Amino acid sequence: MDDQTLQAARRGDRDALGVLLRGLQDSWYRMSLSLLGTPDLAEDAAQETAIRFMRQLPGFRGESQLRTWSLGICLNVAREIRRWSACKAASGADYAAADSADPALSPEASAMRIEGIRSLHEMLALLPERQREALVLRFFEEMSVEQTAEAMGCAPGTVKATVHQALRALRRKLEPLV
Repeated sequence: MDDQTLQAARRGDRDALGVLLRGLQDSWYRMSLSLLGTPDLAEDAAQETAIRFMRQLPGFRGESQLRTWSLGICLNVAREIRRWSACKAASGADYAAADSADPALSPEASAMRIEGIRSLHEMLALLPERQREALVLRFFEEMSVEQTAEAMGCAPGTVKATVHQALRALRRKLEPLV
């Protein structure tokens, strides 16, 4: 996403805004799915993020990357949806629908992949919310420590400590399974 497209979108150019939305919507959905655990809630969160993104875009100051800024909006939306819903992350989620089968994989391999994704989301759901958010932003969205800190509204050192704590907690939970 180039600066010219961004500036045009900020001025209200619908085509430029469409380019930005198409470029960001997959990240919003993936992050929301990882945090909320169900495709339906992830779709709701991605849609709400798009609405807020469009409303807030004219005020974007460019002090961070657009993607980082938009994932901060998405994170806040996901937090609100978690508070509003009685849904437990990853319980009964339809991962087969969320992770469309790779035609190159055999049915057995595809089923194993879906089960692995389900297990990962179940493990993430056991973490405290802040640890889960840090892992999703840092590793699933492949953001730097600084970008993750900006999206979460904290210091980079806090992100490092939170990710370390989350990984340690996941290792402890996985030890009995290995």
